[in-house]
Amino acid sequence: MPERTPLYERHRALGGRMVDFAGWEMPQQYSSVREEHAAVRQAAGIFDVSHMGRVSFRGGGVADYLQRLVTNDLAQVEPGHAQYNLICNEAGGVLDDLVVYRLPDGSWSTVVNASNREKDVAWMRDHAGAGVEVLDRSPDTALLALQGPRAESVLATLASDLDLAAIPYFGVVQGQVAGRPATVSRTGYTGEDGFELYLPAERAAAVWDGLLAAGATPAGLAARDVCRLEAGLRLYGNDMDEQTNPYQAGLGWTVKLNKGDFTGREALLEVKEKGPDRVLVGLRCGERTIPRHGAAVSRDGEPIGVVTSGTHSFFLGGGIGMASVKAGAAPPGAQLEIESRGGAGGAEVVKLPFYRGSVKTAVSSRQAG
Repeated sequence: MPERTPLYERHRALGGRMVDFAGWEMPQQYSSVREEHAAVRQAAGIFDVSHMGRVSFRGGGVADYLQRLVTNDLAQVEPGHAQYNLICNEAGGVLDDLVVYRLPDGSWSTVVNASNREKDVAWMRDHAGAGVEVLDRSPDTALLALQGPRAESVLATLASDLDLAAIPYFGVVQGQVAGRPATVSRTGYTGEDGFELYLPAERAAAVWDGLLAAGATPAGLAARDVCRLEAGLRLYGNDMDEQTNPYQAGLGWTVKLNKGDFTGREALLEVKEKGPDRVLVGLRCGERTIPRHGAAVSRDGEPIGVVTSGTHSFFLGGGIGMASVKAGAAPPGAQLEIESRGGAGGAEVVKLPFYRGSVKTAVSSRQAG
């Protein structure tokens, strides 16, 4: 039986269409995907993302341990900030993408993908040195994502003690939201400005109700996926996995080979020197063609790769997607053929992201999920 978040009954009461996602019973949509997408792009949408894993660490040597665990350089992360990261295996394959937080008090925590939670926690514990404790906080906490150009003004009605405007992109603070203790980060998975709220599970419903009353629109998994793909954000299990290295996924910028030793470094150093054999590219299709995960991609009749993600973009009014293709086979502007129902559809290779929204940075495509 799928697991349920602390907000399950709220979703049912709002008419949420519930589906099984990574072993969780989650709302796919409430009203329509188009309306929920529009709320995120034009105002503020609220997502329940409590299915994602929340892990904290304690003990001596946590910073050094995490530095050896992930690909990015955590030495650059000051208290009150977060960093997008990858965990790789010894062969350089991506075990998961995650956000690592250094809380204002100097302690460390992370959020991992729901489908990888148990695998990630086991990996973290297997690689923890003496004195480092890995704590799975997922059952006791909830996670809400408030996203959109009006997210700050909506949250401000419930968080008067927080200076939200002063929180930078990938910044994190602790304070009160709707009278309940919360950790608030300026992060998200939509390409818009917004915040993620980490709360004790028993307090999630009150904060959810307060955000809806303040003007946020409930949004489900389907709208979230359209938003993330328009913003060029990768989805683990689709756009990368253990058989994909960071350079193949277009995430080589997260790999800091000069920071010292970390798991997968030697394999990734070799990939960097030789160059990846395949790369991830953006696809923009005609109105009638929607790229589907796993669909074959060809150029002039020659197979060159497969679609990793695809959807209909409400913003662009047509199909968009990402594909893993042979390196050098699909430069920007190239015309490709995409396998689709009833025959092949056309696609043009374009640079990512497809959309830049209200997120307060010039590198919104680097945001995590």
